[in-house]
Amino acid sequence: MHVMEILEVGGSPMETLVFTPDGPGQFPAVVVMQHLPVAHAGLETDPFTLDVGERLAKAGYVCIIPFMFHWWPKAEEKELKRDEFRDDRAVADLQVAYQFTANMDQVNAAHIGIMGHCWGGRLSWLGACYNPDYKACAVLYGGRIKTGLGDGSVSLITLADQIPCPVLGIFGNDDKNPSPDDVDDLDKALDAVGVEHVFHQYDGAGHGFQDFVNTDRYRQVQADDAWGKLLAFFDAKLK
Repeated sequence: MHVMEILEVGGSPMETLVFTPDGPGQFPAVVVMQHLPVAHAGLETDPFTLDVGERLAKAGYVCIIPFMFHWWPKAEEKELKRDEFRDDRAVADLQVAYQFTANMDQVNAAHIGIMGHCWGGRLSWLGACYNPDYKACAVLYGGRIKTGLGDGSVSLITLADQIPCPVLGIFGNDDKNPSPDDVDDLDKALDAVGVEHVFHQYDGAGHGFQDFVNTDRYRQVQADDAWGKLLAFFDAKLK
């Protein structure tokens, strides 16, 4: 189960899904960045996004999923939103979402991580670069990290030295964005600045291999293994 909260960023309402574990007390939390397919229809229409929130809550995490495409009408095509996306607005969205999370009574504010799949994997890297308080960051086949989006933006890989926390990377070796060469570049960038990280790369898997909604891309064996590694990473870093 989840509830919908409306957060405001620069005068624009940002729909935000909140999933909470059963039971009393404070919990660690994960801010989740969504993948691109939700850009057109919204978070609650996507079974994969809802499944991510439910999995995390079941594992003992408060999960916050802000709708990062609120700057456009929902009816606009996702391709337009992708092409007009701006990193500066995304940073503002992320700061509001993080502060909301940290202020929740159910959340232990000293134990908050960030993660995302696909487009959201890039945004999780971006969020970690601009927030020194994250304790863990998971990037699941996030492409375009070697680029910046919007006027005045910079390539996110050049901001690796600003990441304050351990990073988990989950990638498919059949992916083209990020390609295995891109993943090697991310690995080298984190090595160069001493950021703790571990990458897992799966043969027989391409982009979106955890998305069970897309039957052409979904790879159950690799997806299940990746979920196990993801939850073990968060348990080690946030609990």
